[in-house]
Amino acid sequence: MLELNGSTAWIMMKKCPFCAEEIQDEAIKCKHCGEFLDGSGRARLAEKKLPWYFRKTFIVIAILSIGPLALPLLWLRPNTARAWKIGLTIGTLVLSWMLYKSTMASIRTIKEYYQLLNGM
Repeated sequence: MLELNGSTAWIMMKKCPFCAEEIQDEAIKCKHCGEFLDGSGRARLAEKKLPWYFRKTFIVIAILSIGPLALPLLWLRPNTARAWKIGLTIGTLVLSWMLYKSTMASIRTIKEYYQLLNGM
């Protein structure tokens, strides 16, 4: 109940899910603990609760470093949609195959140069 200029008004109250303090029913942010009540911070909170090996930065570094060997990390990650998993898997495999073919072509070229040098 709130009293303004001699009139009385009822304000609906609820408890903050983070600190359990009484706040107004239409509150967006708790005045006691500062948490947003609309759930916008929950995505960040969910990302922070993941183990370190399922975080985006680690998976990106792993895929760039060891290529297809990091795909199980991607497939076991619970927050990634299946379409993203399939697309990233195909992209990683295609890129790995292209790098393999270019490496083999470079090795053949170097081998030919060594044979030319030995023939002189």
